[in-house]
Amino acid sequence: MKLDGFGLFVEDMPTMVRFYRDVLGFDITEGEDAVNVYLVKDGTLFMLYERKNFEQMTSRKYEYLKGFNGHFEIALSVDTFEDVDLAYADAVAKGACPVLEPPPSRGDSAPATSPIPKAI
Repeated sequence: MKLDGFGLFVEDMPTMVRFYRDVLGFDITEGEDAVNVYLVKDGTLFMLYERKNFEQMTSRKYEYLKGFNGHFEIALSVDTFEDVDLAYADAVAKGACPVLEPPPSRGDSAPATSPIPKAI
């Protein structure tokens, strides 16, 4: 089997569409009012499903975390540590809520950053 993509269950579709499109630069053809959004980034399919509609579609009720979404992490690469700092600052300036800032002293390891939308 080959991984083609994965789905994310979102509570606030307009916020998530703006985050992936405007902050992270993903190409999204659906509007902010879409029930389901499909986007491809570097060959990986991301499917955003609005939680309430997915529950209706599957006739099931699901439980979700409240607050920061700790279900997954998305890794995006840049060329240099300086680019990490610039990309991180740009994401925060566009509305991402910082979780872990790039460390000032990196040594031989790559920094970990996790900008997420302020309103999930």
